[in-house]
Amino acid sequence: MVERFVEGGAFMYPILFCLVIGLAISIERFISLSRASVNTKQFLSDVISAMDKGGTEQAVNVCQETKGPVAAIFHAGLSRAERGLEAVEKAITNAGTIEMAFLERGMIWLSTFITVAPMLGFTGTVAGMVTAFDDIAKANEISPSVVAGGIKIALLTTLFGLIVAILLQICHNYFISKIDALVIDMEETSAELVDHLVAHEKR
Repeated sequence: MVERFVEGGAFMYPILFCLVIGLAISIERFISLSRASVNTKQFLSDVISAMDKGGTEQAVNVCQETKGPVAAIFHAGLSRAERGLEAVEKAITNAGTIEMAFLERGMIWLSTFITVAPMLGFTGTVAGMVTAFDDIAKANEISPSVVAGGIKIALLTTLFGLIVAILLQICHNYFISKIDALVIDMEETSAELVDHLVAHEKR
């Protein structure tokens, strides 16, 4: 593997850089999104139960003891419950925007590396073909031995670039699906919380 990497030439190093940084981002996103995932139905039930027993202050305490974007949104909304439902909804919306930015952190760079890696590979292909034609011109003949070196560089850089892009694309799609699921949970549970606050206020 190392031998193939060295044979690929100079363009293999920026592609390797894309792979290393992309995997680092992927590991960080995997850990962060795993920690952000909670049993939202159980959490909502705990918050509502605490609210019914001890009011919004006890519900806020439950939110403080729970990690994740849903708990952060609930905490922001319930902390302003005394100011009315409009203030709660505004706080939830603002907190949701902040949490979305946190969930999507680093994803733009992952997308960039997915795009750049195969482009670097194709650039290496062009460079390899140029080398092959230069060798042909110098040898003044066309033979497999003359062009093999340049074509080999071209194939290796393209292969490595595509492999990097495929690996990072799989990670990217997985993270997008996780983020979408978290966003849906945030929206659904927030709506249920507001509905319960309306009912609680009427009582």
